[in-house]
Amino acid sequence: MSMATRTVLIGSKVGLHARPAQFTQAAAAVPVAVQIAVGESAPVDAGSMLAVMTLGAEFGTEVTITAEGEGSEEALDRLADLLASDLDAA
Repeated sequence: MSMATRTVLIGSKVGLHARPAQFTQAAAAVPVAVQIAVGESAPVDAGSMLAVMTLGAEFGTEVTITAEGEGSEEALDRLADLLASDLDAA
């Protein structure tokens, strides 16, 4: 089984670190374990609000999300779209 990976620029003007709840809830809800990393940093559990906050992912920061298992491609597509959007725009 291969690992699925997506690289995304944070689209939220306040950054992911300032408003992680929507992303972490979505990551925790998918059927596979998802990890997120900034640059060469060690990946963290994308479903953990505290872990995601510690990444310091500001607007425009490039992050990499990974998952392995059935449904990982679709899960990462949805999460990548979420990360690229401005979570405060409604």
